[in-house]
Amino acid sequence: MMRQRAVGAVAGPRRQACPSACSVTRAAVRPAIAGRQLLRVQASQQTDAPNKQAEDGGVRQMLGMKGAALETDKFKIRVQLTKPVTWAEDGGVRQMLGMKGAALETEKFKIRVQLTKPVTWVPLIWGVVCGAAASGNYVWNNPEDIAKLLTCCMMSGPFLTGYTQTINDYYDREIDAINEPYRPIPSGRISEQEVVVQFLALLGAGIGTSVLLDKWAGHEFPIMLVLTLFGSLVSYIYSAPPLKLKQSGWIGNYALGSSYIALPWWAGQALFGELSLDVMVLTVLYSLAGLGIAIVNDFKSIEGDRAMGLQSLPVAFGVETAKWICVSTIDVTQLGVAAYLYAGLHQTTYAAVLLGLILPQMFFQAKYLIPDPIANDVKYQASAQPFLVFGLLTTALAIGHVNSMV
Repeated sequence: MMRQRAVGAVAGPRRQACPSACSVTRAAVRPAIAGRQLLRVQASQQTDAPNKQAEDGGVRQMLGMKGAALETDKFKIRVQLTKPVTWAEDGGVRQMLGMKGAALETEKFKIRVQLTKPVTWVPLIWGVVCGAAASGNYVWNNPEDIAKLLTCCMMSGPFLTGYTQTINDYYDREIDAINEPYRPIPSGRISEQEVVVQFLALLGAGIGTSVLLDKWAGHEFPIMLVLTLFGSLVSYIYSAPPLKLKQSGWIGNYALGSSYIALPWWAGQALFGELSLDVMVLTVLYSLAGLGIAIVNDFKSIEGDRAMGLQSLPVAFGVETAKWICVSTIDVTQLGVAAYLYAGLHQTTYAAVLLGLILPQMFFQAKYLIPDPIANDVKYQASAQPFLVFGLLTTALAIGHVNSMV
């Protein structure tokens, strides 16, 4: 007990003395620590300044601005050449083309052009060219043939595709308010009555041009008029109630795909030659690839489609299943066409070229579409679509070669 008390007596005062001693020591050390921290911050700022400048230079380089770092990375150099800093200035161009990121124009003419979505004219015009090539009768350097082709392209592109896009915007004005609120109708920059007048005028222009083409080509049966009326009907029931085919994923997407591939092909071929049953069947089957492309376009609209009760394939089956349906329809269709060119038409060279155009599409599917179809839909289409459309032309040239021999 005595030892414990002695230890306690000795230990007690030492514990009491420690706080005062520590406080003196801490008080002396704090300025030194603060000084060291300040020096570290200053040194860090001095060290980071060049890094920050380098980072800013890299960013400025990527944006194509003055003060850019002298990059050696080839990809960054290519991006710099496009001067992304000026992209925002292109909102007016995007508005005219009917693309996302469009400027909110108030000029009525530009608004009317935007309604027709000129960026969507290209596939239809390409389809007409493919049909002309497949006829085997189109002469590429004949002025009259060129004039006929351009007139048919005007009918299929600005007039009938413009009609299709305008009427689609009219009946999609509520869903566009969710998915694309910058569009002319939901933004209130054009009245509904003006839109109705526009799509009726475009339809009339398309029908009138088809009659002109029938007379120009000397058709006894008005095949161009019939194709125009049929395509216009498909466009109407695709967008308008009560049928509104776009509400049904499979039927709607196939109707869209066929209008982009089969119908313009038929128009081009009928103008310069005759439609045969085998070609009509082939293009109808080829339209399955168009169905796949239509699914790609649906990924970006899942939120609005679900809110409005539209059963697009991504909504009905989910993103994972829909992306595999998309890939399958695009690839299997084209591989089947390549097999037909090889075994059915005995066009070995054209079949090999088509196969060579399919393989890059598969690569970009694996790179962009399969990992994330929602985030990468634009990247995929920009990368893969050129190969698909040139594959379409390759098929047309193969058929045209066979028809020219007959």
